[in-house]
Order: sequence, then structure tokens, then C-alpha cells
Amino acid sequence: MNKKTTYVVLMFICTVGFWLFNNFYTPDTYTDKNVSVTDVEVEDLYYLQPLSTTGDIVRHNYYTLSYNEKYEQAEWVAYSLKREDLTKDKRKRPYFIEDPKVETKSADWRNYKRSGYDRGHLCPAGDRKFSVYAHNETFYTSNITPQKNDFNAGIWGDLEKMVRIWAKKDKEVYVVTGGVLKGDMDVIGDEDVAVPNYFYKIIAKGKKDNLKVIAFLLPHKESRKPLTSFLVSVDKIEKETGINFFEALPNEIEDKLEKGINRSGWVF
Repeated sequence: MNKKTTYVVLMFICTVGFWLFNNFYTPDTYTDKNVSVTDVEVEDLYYLQPLSTTGDIVRHNYYTLSYNEKYEQAEWVAYSLKREDLTKDKRKRPYFIEDPKVETKSADWRNYKRSGYDRGHLCPAGDRKFSVYAHNETFYTSNITPQKNDFNAGIWGDLEKMVRIWAKKDKEVYVVTGGVLKGDMDVIGDEDVAVPNYFYKIIAKGKKDNLKVIAFLLPHKESRKPLTSFLVSVDKIEKETGINFFEALPNEIEDKLEKGINRSGWVF
């Protein structure tokens, strides 16, 4: 075999190998294989889980998400946050990896490289320090979205801290959060990961017959305004996202919770 033929064969093998790797490689997992979703307590407020517009719901041990392949990120991430979850354990920051439970493959972390955007967590790593597995699960790329640093470390971070304060005060809250995936959005990386122009967060607390809900819609930019400036109704977020958030509740309760802004019971 001459050098030219050898080169062609090697190139063919490399091309086939890359194609197989790209299409069939399943990344490692950060999820505890010895624990099932039903073994953990994140299902306490399961009836508050939103509907999925894509049908691609992924349940991890410590949060649930609906993945939107078109925009290469979750349209929502939902999780329960309890007082006892908020520990001060120090956790080593792992690598971001693709989510092995997303059938279409979640976006590669390299899309964010040199993009100018943070890899913004939707379920914050800071809310999941109580175990190595819970913390590391937040580093699946299905749980991140492109965020400007002054937004991520600014007003968005302030809202995350506020949610922790409420969880400590009220023992447990249920959080649904994500970017508004519509309109004219910038994209980053080879996979065209969308950069949302707005982000939302809905927080619920209390029992099924006495729920309290508060919702926020924030423009994706730095802001020094108070968090109360971004209060909206759940109906407003449903209109913007096309997502039905409390479909499992009786209609009269759902309508009451979604139609207005009620700050009662939420201390800022």
C-alpha cells in the first residue's frame, strides 16, 4: 500500500469515527444510578409541573425539564427547593456535559466558548449543594442558557438569592424558570443556541388548596431596578411563552392564581 492510499484510508477511518462519535456517543452521567426519581422528595409539588410544548420532558433526580431542540435549551426547568437543601457545603465545580437523557442530545458546551455569554444555570448549582450528585446534575447542558454576565451576576442572581430567602422562611417553594424562546433572538455556536431576550421565574408555595404564587419577567440586560419592578401575572408569562403552567390544578384555582399579581405573603 503506497503512502497516498494509506492517507486516504486513514482519512476515511477518521471521518467515520468522528461521525460515529458525534451521532452515537452517550456522555457520562452525573446522576446517581442507585437513586431513582421516585426515591427523592422533589415530587411533593409535582402537580404544579408545567405542560411541555415539545413533549421532551426529562426527569432528573433533583429537577425536571422540558427540552426544546429547536433552541438547544430547556423551555422550562422545575424543581422543589426546601430549607434543608440550602447547605454551605463546598463542592468542586465539574465540567459541563451533555445530558444523557435528552434523546436529541443537548447542546455541546463548546457552543458557549468565546461567545461572550455565561453558561447560565436555570436550576442553580447553589441550590443543590446538599450532595455531590445533586450539585453535579445542574451541570448538564440541558440546564444552562446563554446569559450576559452583568445580568447573570446581577439582577438574575439577586432573584435567585430572594428565592432562597423564601425557601428558608417558608420551608419549601416550587420554582419554574427558563428563557422566553420566541421572536428575533441572537444565536451562538455551531448548534445555534438561542439567546433569550427575556427570562422568567415563577415561584409557588403552600398547599394545593392554599397556594400562593409570584412571577417575574426580566429583560435580558443589566438592571438596577428593584425586583418588584419585574412582577407580572402568570397569565402574562403564559402569553409570552405559550406554556401552560398550572394545568393540573382545578380551573377555579388556576384562574385565580394566574390572572393577577399578589404580593401577599412574599416579603422582599
